[in-house]
Amino acid sequence: MGKIRYIADMHFDHEDIIPFDNRPFDSVEEMNNVLVSNWNRVVGPDDLTWILGDFCAGNAARWKELLQQLQGRKALIIGNHDNPGAVSALCDEFEDVAEYREIVDEGRHVVLCHYPILAFHDHYFGWYHLYGHVHTSYDWNITENAKRLMRNLYVRKDVIRMANIGAMVPYMDYTPRTLDELLPQL
Repeated sequence: MGKIRYIADMHFDHEDIIPFDNRPFDSVEEMNNVLVSNWNRVVGPDDLTWILGDFCAGNAARWKELLQQLQGRKALIIGNHDNPGAVSALCDEFEDVAEYREIVDEGRHVVLCHYPILAFHDHYFGWYHLYGHVHTSYDWNITENAKRLMRNLYVRKDVIRMANIGAMVPYMDYTPRTLDELLPQL
């Protein structure tokens, strides 16, 4: 069994996302190529990568074309920009498709959702939460400030272990990451 990896907000073929995120690409083609290259550099054939929403701006045929370029096994947490027709048509391309999942990754409980959840399941008892959606926007700043506030209110300081895994976040660098790689952000 391979490793479990995570990434959100790849936004393949989404031209407007380049200026929105200030992504360092001159074109959608360049962005797509980097996303595929980075994925295939770290994801092995037995690895499972959870895509936490906003995979692609295209239709089902385009989704399938991109998915076939990406190594390993894939699971999808549906995001607000994911085409419902594409998701429905391609369920067989994914090991799992859901809006929310609780999984175990090497004995650690992880809550997966496209959206940040401050009071996620067992946030006080060592669980982790990975999310996307907020990019590097004002909404991410609000989420991070709320996380700090909640940590300051609790006696224990190892609570609210959650991280934005949007592709554009500096520690993601447009590359799927393992939970171990994400621990410094949690």
